[in-house]
Amino acid sequence: MPKARSHSRYVPDRGLTTRMVTTMFLIGLLYVVFVGVLLALLKSSWPIILVIAGAVFVAQFWFSDRIAAYSMGAREVTPEQAPELHGTVDRICALADMPKPRVAIADSDVPNAFATGRNERTALVCATTGLLRRLEPEELEGVLAHELSHVAHRDVAVMTIASFLGVLAGMMTRVALYTGLGRNSRDSNTAIAMLLIPLVSAVVYVISFLLTRLLSRYRELSADRAAALLTGRPSALASALTKVTGQMARIPTRDLRKAEPFNAFWFAPAFSSKESLSRLLSSHPTLEQRLDQLARISTQLGRA
Repeated sequence: MPKARSHSRYVPDRGLTTRMVTTMFLIGLLYVVFVGVLLALLKSSWPIILVIAGAVFVAQFWFSDRIAAYSMGAREVTPEQAPELHGTVDRICALADMPKPRVAIADSDVPNAFATGRNERTALVCATTGLLRRLEPEELEGVLAHELSHVAHRDVAVMTIASFLGVLAGMMTRVALYTGLGRNSRDSNTAIAMLLIPLVSAVVYVISFLLTRLLSRYRELSADRAAALLTGRPSALASALTKVTGQMARIPTRDLRKAEPFNAFWFAPAFSSKESLSRLLSSHPTLEQRLDQLARISTQLGRA
């Protein structure tokens, strides 16, 4: 697990590092067990299973940032095209003493932002047009400082890989069923395999989903804390959180539905309905939890 740059001025979070290592270990172990079960049930197809599993995982690791940015409609912009956004990113990078990432804008009325990238060299930070229209400069600075802390702490890369392993389990199940069971239709173990493989895949997906949700909620609180301490203005971040969350109710449902699948990467989650199941298994802590933490940090800074 790569560590954050030793000279970054973002406050390190040992709790986050421990959770990232533990999550990756458990999900990696889960994936190894899953592939092992497939190999045991479909011995004749083991070369195909190993090649596809390895190829897809490597492709995801190297292209995950581009896939995420493209999926969320990010368009990279130059300092001439977005001088205020670039200026804000420049200030944060100077404060944090970290390399400047690529800067992008997503044409969406959903007020949000995200960061992606395997490391600081491939990082990209993106704000939506809806966010840029609604926030004051100091609020935008707090949001972008939050997102850049994900880059500095490397948790955005961990989340991308960890969340993909559950999806990969489902893909491998379909490959195994099509390549292995069709040729062994008369095998006495076929019926058992047809029952066990989907069951094991479902278990892998559920466990990986729960692990990534637990990590995601902690990493959002960690990013809020790191951003507030770096900028010294927790109240500005709290104001941005309140404004963004309050504006979600005014966003058209179709736009929220487009954003909802990427909630784990957004600054604030987008929900298409109040009854959404996503609220029960949210990738983010509640607004009250985030505001309470920022209030405590504001008190601590006031005493200092």
